Amino acid sequence: MKNNRNSNRSLKNKASGVLQNLFYISAFILLFSACSSDDNGGSDKQSDYYFRASLDGKKIDFRTAKFQGGGNDNRFEMIVLGGFDGPHPTKAGEQLPPSLDFEIWKVGGNITPGTYSTPGELEMIARYAIQTPDGTILYNTAIGDDVFTAKIESISKTGIKGTFEGMVRNVSSGKTISITEGSFNLPYDQIVNP
Repeated sequence: MKNNRNSNRSLKNKASGVLQNLFYISAFILLFSACSSDDNGGSDKQSDYYFRASLDGKKIDFRTAKFQGGGNDNRFEMIVLGGFDGPHPTKAGEQLPPSLDFEIWKVGGNITPGTYSTPGELEMIARYAIQTPDGTILYNTAIGDDVFTAKIESISKTGIKGTFEGMVRNVSSGKTISITEGSFNLPYDQIVNP
């Protein structure tokens, strides 16, 4: 029981850290987008990169996405993939768009191509966050029966490609969101606007 509590605290600390990282990423995106120019209203060129899924049947191509990770000896001991569903605020006080992310930790190990699922991977979590004027509504895989699976086809310092699906739950209300048809193809450590 004590290990389970420590594991839950560890996941909460990591969840808090990832949300903080997503905040910094979004702040960087705001700064980056403010410095970019728009050539005659847009471009027909489409990116080869993507982060997409269906949430309760609604297909979403996340507007900004990023893959990052790290570890010792050129290994991936942890990875985080995430994206935002909508434009970023342009004025103070505007809400961030909803975000979806998942992370996998294998401290001392190596994350390689393969299948990773909660709750079997104790240091894996998926989250969907909705910002409201009253605070963040958070859905995640903190409850043991909520299964979220990521299949990594390829992973390197060049990028990552694969698929994902599963269930996230708001612990307060018990409401769940079904995530299906998830797929990603992202470069390493670059913010992408597919």
